[in-house]
Amino acid sequence: MSFLKRMLGKTEQTHSPADLSLVGIDMHSHFIPGIDDGAQNMDETMFLLRAMKDLGYRKVITTPHIYTDLYPNTAERILSGLVKVREQIAADGLEIEIEAAAEYFLDEHFEALIEKKELLTFGNNYVLFELGFMQEPPTLPRAIFNMHLQGYKPVLAHPERYEYWSGSLAKFEDLINRDVLIQLNVNCLTGHYGQKVKETSEKLIDAGMVHFIGSDCHHPGHLNMLAAVRSNPRVHKLIESGKLLNMQL
Repeated sequence: MSFLKRMLGKTEQTHSPADLSLVGIDMHSHFIPGIDDGAQNMDETMFLLRAMKDLGYRKVITTPHIYTDLYPNTAERILSGLVKVREQIAADGLEIEIEAAAEYFLDEHFEALIEKKELLTFGNNYVLFELGFMQEPPTLPRAIFNMHLQGYKPVLAHPERYEYWSGSLAKFEDLINRDVLIQLNVNCLTGHYGQKVKETSEKLIDAGMVHFIGSDCHHPGHLNMLAAVRSNPRVHKLIESGKLLNMQL
């Protein structure tokens, strides 16, 4: 029995599970141990990585939080943690690649790092950033402009979860027109984050406005959802669209 089957047990499925090996690369997760609200130690990190491998991923780009008020991480701390994870992967003989960037919270510290060109990037100079969940920050247009000015390509993390934008695709269209790429948390299709979030996710997929999908995996509960959501028809639609950029990372 595979690692994933042992972990999940039997689950009922109404559709055939999508083949996540066709996505291949997850670009939003929290696997560096002990530095944010993701994996808290190396054992947890390796558990999560083995499960990601079993789900079909060949590579993960892990993105610890950099959020001054909660997780004041630095590039140096993240990259030193990455070295330790890679050493453990090699010691365990696990066949999965791992890189690291960050999930930046839009605050003054993030804007200062943009100005100094000191952001951790992935792929084609992509930068993953997130917003607060209460209201749209007034500094968003400036941050987007400055990222482009410094040669970065902004990727907005899980915008389907910002409920102040739910109900209309107009804001997402505006962001895409500003050359912001959209990263959808695929687990939002489960309804775990609420019906409004699920509906917004579906609208974004149906409108062809999703550039990346990510697990945003912090713990085994997210893996359970990821395994189950493979049977959602919109996951099939995303993979079959040929538009996802995950495969190019």
